[in-house]
Amino acid sequence: QVQLVESGGGLVSTGVSLRLSCAASGMPFSSYSMGWFRQAPGKEREFVAAISWIGSTTYDGDSVKGRFTISRDNAKNTVYLQMNSLEPEDTAVYYCAVARRHCVGLGCYGSASDYDYWGQGTQVTVSS
Repeated sequence: QVQLVESGGGLVSTGVSLRLSCAASGMPFSSYSMGWFRQAPGKEREFVAAISWIGSTTYDGDSVKGRFTISRDNAKNTVYLQMNSLEPEDTAVYYCAVARRHCVGLGCYGSASDYDYWGQGTQVTVSS
């Protein structure tokens, strides 16, 4: 049974950094690509970043380019999201997700429908 557990969220002030973690179990972690999405109240789930199963290719959503970085440690079955220069607009529940198919290109990972399993989410709140 695939389980994804996010952690690292919290309440922070504008301009600070946070690192989210997502620990995976019940699956061959190094065989699957991983993604981060977020959802603010009243809004649709938004693509944040994705990383290929090898870790050599990453994709970033337009709203976080240059501020957020996704990475993975296959030895620890964990994917990370380093978030710098946080803004109130980044306030949302952040979810990690697994994409089982092997595919190349942002078109493979930019939609929630590209993913097969989801974590329960972690809240990030950025105060102004």
